[in-house]
Amino acid sequence: MAAEDNANSNQTTTSYSPSNSKTNEPKWGYDLYPERRGGTYTPSWFSTIWGLAGREKEDKMKCERNVLTCVRESPMVKLMMGALKSSGCPIDLRRHISCEVCDVSVSGGYDPELNQVVVCQNIARDKGMVQGVLTHEMIHMFDYCNNNLDFKNIEHLACTEIRAANLAHCSFLSACVQGDASILKIKKSHQDCVKTKALYSVLAVRKVTPDEAAEAIERVFPRCYADLEPIGRRIRRNSTDMHRAYLEGPMYGYNV
Repeated sequence: MAAEDNANSNQTTTSYSPSNSKTNEPKWGYDLYPERRGGTYTPSWFSTIWGLAGREKEDKMKCERNVLTCVRESPMVKLMMGALKSSGCPIDLRRHISCEVCDVSVSGGYDPELNQVVVCQNIARDKGMVQGVLTHEMIHMFDYCNNNLDFKNIEHLACTEIRAANLAHCSFLSACVQGDASILKIKKSHQDCVKTKALYSVLAVRKVTPDEAAEAIERVFPRCYADLEPIGRRIRRNSTDMHRAYLEGPMYGYNV
């Protein structure tokens, strides 16, 4: 399972009961998505006290409306869907995108076994955040569709997380927020932002040390950072890059 981390989370407010789980068995990130493998979501005492529990159906409907809006209006989401269709992996919204309750450490995920994008309805609550989750996870879906990607291989996971961070998240502003920015070294700041975001995502779904994750990222970084398919450019915040990438899609054979 590939995940988009929710870096702003400091506490866990979701619990669940996994079915037939084994203490030492690798979970590959599925334990962060209780509805994925037969687990049962139970609200925590925190969410119950503050009235956050019992709204799952409402949250799901709102999430699905936001997904539909992004599919219709977001240049990035439309480009990714067109690229997937042109690659022989068209998206059926009912089949391939699922709004679910997740652990608060993640905002979305990609399940390669079911070929589904998960949008965490309890975390991604507005259209902008849903757009980011969809774009990030569709990059994983694109990589899985076009490459012999094994998410249990840490180098493969590191590579697709590098690409998702590079194409869907990091800008100079986000590098500033993460503490990676330097006005004198903007290119290096962007690379450091990508490495930091990829590191958080790998650690969210793999029980490895930060050093092990960082070493895997460094081994594949030059090749994976240079791969800009299918967006073709690094998106700058508050620019026309998203629209330009969408308009350029047909030039590279993508049916948008």
